Amino acid sequence: MPNDFQLQQNSSTSNGSTENKAGVNVVVSFIPCVIFLYINCVMLYTLRSKPVFRETSRYLLLYNLLLAETLQMILAQMMFLIAVGLVFMTRLVCLLVLIPAIITTVISPFNLALMSLETYVAVCFPLRHASIVTVPTTYGAIAVVWAISLANMLVRVIMLKFLDARPFGQFMSVLCTETNIFQLKIFSEFESGFVCAQFVSVGLIIILSYVGVMVAAKAASIDKLSANKASKTVLLHMIQMGLSLSSTLVNTILTGLHGKVDVITFRHLRFSLFVCLINLPRCLSCLIYGLRDKMIRPILIRHLRLGINFKIYNFNTHDINR
Repeated sequence: MPNDFQLQQNSSTSNGSTENKAGVNVVVSFIPCVIFLYINCVMLYTLRSKPVFRETSRYLLLYNLLLAETLQMILAQMMFLIAVGLVFMTRLVCLLVLIPAIITTVISPFNLALMSLETYVAVCFPLRHASIVTVPTTYGAIAVVWAISLANMLVRVIMLKFLDARPFGQFMSVLCTETNIFQLKIFSEFESGFVCAQFVSVGLIIILSYVGVMVAAKAASIDKLSANKASKTVLLHMIQMGLSLSSTLVNTILTGLHGKVDVITFRHLRFSLFVCLINLPRCLSCLIYGLRDKMIRPILIRHLRLGINFKIYNFNTHDINR
């Protein structure tokens, strides 16, 4: 779930050196985040630029995945800056910030399961693929995924409203994190149950899809080249699911380390986990699918070049005018 690497720290232990290191960490995390956000946004634009992308289930699912991961990246960076800047807020404002982060985090694994199923149908039932995987059914599946994520969040908000006596207008004396908002034990039990059910179901779907594609690859009636490529794609879905699961462990890791290491070490660990387990997995989808797909790759590269050339042109024009 969204990232509780923003644990409360004793600001009195800060000095000039640690503040400079914190500033370096912000810059180091911010620059690649901006670069990949730009690439993701160009990818999203690319997937809406051609009718073939808007009318093909595979690209609709990819668009939904990229949209969720782009929002996750933006929210994760925002929460990281809030933690580094020691910004405090009311419980209501914190909850409003966390809600989209929680929702989009739930969407990615389910979307990967849908993409695996689409690949399985395309390889194992090529003649029926067009009738099984249609644009309306794809939109319906995406709507179900969003509904599950919204229902998960709605249940948690209702539980917070009726089980937690603290008023929403109360100003928080700690940083805005998921654990500081959902403090009762029932929330951690609910979250653990939901995450286990989510990853067991998604993992089972991806594994079965992979096995089905591998079996089909050995059949004489199946195009072995397409089947092998599809098996690699499903395997990538599995790796991405593992990375998504690893991001949910950040909360547990940092909570376990809090108080057991000094503040400076804790900050370095928090930054390392943020970059490796939070930001990095969100940057892979565009590179994996955008560069592997023969239809997307030339259009994506052209749009990236146009954007860079446009920026250079505007920069040079501004210098001339000056």
